[in-house]
Formats: sequence, C-alpha cells, structure tokens
Amino acid sequence: MKRSFVEEIHQLHAELCQALADPKRILMLYALAKGPTPVGDLAEQLGIRQSNASQHLAVLRDRGLVTAERSGTTVFYQLRYPAVLQALDLLRGVLRERLEENQGHVNRLMEIAR
Repeated sequence: MKRSFVEEIHQLHAELCQALADPKRILMLYALAKGPTPVGDLAEQLGIRQSNASQHLAVLRDRGLVTAERSGTTVFYQLRYPAVLQALDLLRGVLRERLEENQGHVNRLMEIAR
C-alpha cells in the first residue's frame, strides 16, 4: 500500500524526534552551536569515547541535523539548522513547567502528610 504524503511527513517527524531522543545527541547539538567542531573535541567536551561520539554524529547526520566537512584528516561537524536549538529550548520550557507542577503536587502531599 502506498503511503500518503501526510503519513510520510509524520514518519519523517518521528525519525527526527528519534534523533533527539538521546541526551548525548542533545548535548552535541548545543555544543555545535559554538561553530564547526571536530569529533574528537566533541567527545572530549561530553566525556565520551570518540567512537561513541562518531556513532551519535552519524545518527544526527543521517537525520539531516548536522553536516560534516573534511579539512585534511579532520572532520568538522556543524549544525545544519540552528533553529533546532530553539525547538529544544521550547521543549525545555515545557519540561520546566512540568517539573514545577510536579513539585507543587509534592509540596501539597507533604503538607497533607504532616
């Protein structure tokens, strides 16, 4: 059965969100906001092995969120769409609100338990 255009868009959206579903990849995107960065530097900043950083970058590259450019023997990665950081910031705002709501529930429960 042929997928509709709308279904294809939903699939692409889900794949993009999957790329953002790992905390290390989110940290990488924020680190790349500073400009093109070699994989070794990213690995060092995040405290992970270079091979692990390369795997994460491959996912981000496959989903079109980062680009890679070789300069001699070094590959520099950079954000393809800096607006993705704005989307992440919006999600953090939602997370902050959710945590504040949960804290309010905890505070009320603590008062009831006294």
